Amino acid sequence: MRFKTRLLITSITIIIMPFILVIASFYVIQSAVEGSYSRLITYMCIAFVLILIATSLILTTWLNRGFFEPVNELNVAMKHIKDGNFEYMLPTDINEKGEIGELYRNYEDMRLRLKESADEKVIRESQNKELISNISHDLKTPITAIKGYSQGLLEGVADTPERQMKYIRTIYNKANDMNNLINELTLYSSIDNNRIPYNFTRINVGDYFGDCIEEIGMELENKDIKLNYANLTTPDTQIVADAEQLKRVVNNIVSNSVKYLGREDGSGIIDIRILDEVDSVRVEIEDNGKGIGAQEIPNIFDRFYRTDASRNSKQGGSGIGLSIVKKIIEDHGGYIWATSHEGEGTCMHFVLRKYMEYHEKADGENVVDHDSEFL
Repeated sequence: MRFKTRLLITSITIIIMPFILVIASFYVIQSAVEGSYSRLITYMCIAFVLILIATSLILTTWLNRGFFEPVNELNVAMKHIKDGNFEYMLPTDINEKGEIGELYRNYEDMRLRLKESADEKVIRESQNKELISNISHDLKTPITAIKGYSQGLLEGVADTPERQMKYIRTIYNKANDMNNLINELTLYSSIDNNRIPYNFTRINVGDYFGDCIEEIGMELENKDIKLNYANLTTPDTQIVADAEQLKRVVNNIVSNSVKYLGREDGSGIIDIRILDEVDSVRVEIEDNGKGIGAQEIPNIFDRFYRTDASRNSKQGGSGIGLSIVKKIIEDHGGYIWATSHEGEGTCMHFVLRKYMEYHEKADGENVVDHDSEFL
């Protein structure tokens, strides 16, 4: 019952009760036969007082249970909220009708939202701590190598031109690894704030991936990794994408495959296939590495998730590479998934829609050119 209704009933009762008492007294006097009028008046006064006291107690109890007790319970609950305890629930049924019921339901909604926000904050802080730990660990390895090789050059340990060139190349590669980690961290910050700068343009699939493969192939060749490439799309197939961010996707996936090839010498095979699926383009990047367990596949695109808990230097990284890949692909209107068999290898699949042109007939009907499709 609404509080206004309770107040109205209370006011009416207070107003009507004296009239009821007066009318009752009149009938009592009329029905009195013989006796002392003074004694009758005394009894009537006592009855008035008792009835008014009883009415007051009833109305006070009614208001107290219907309003003041729930407000006190809500006050206690708000103190728990102030102290950061979002687990405390109101003992009264939140399905109660009227203003109190609405107040309780609003409190419960607020409590659940604050609890969700607090839980997310704890998770985010834990992830940030893990990220800092990961980055610190992964920066320490190349820094140590750079210091060691630089010291070797300064002390004349590299006493031949060939050895000096080897030291310089190693320093360059380690500095490049550090730069990649810093760039990855910067991009993660942009993703976290949904501020990735995209520049979408029409891209010819064959030309674009051909250039990517040529660049990737040179890097893999230096690591004794064989790269196979097959493009099964038509020469005029186009997509709408950000060339730089899509290249980051391919590089991150290939880099991840290289880390987990599982061979001491780093050798292995990576196959990249571009497949035509009528209204979309599917890219497959497959390696012959150690593979991923079936129970881990659903988690590999989560931030900071790593299949290797040991974090050895050969399989370093921040653990956010594939989460960045997923975000970029989804922002392109596509989707990504992985298939893997332990001991055989892993294949990453992602799909992007083709660019589609609309041609208008003379009668005004739109006809779709299925050789390409809008993103």
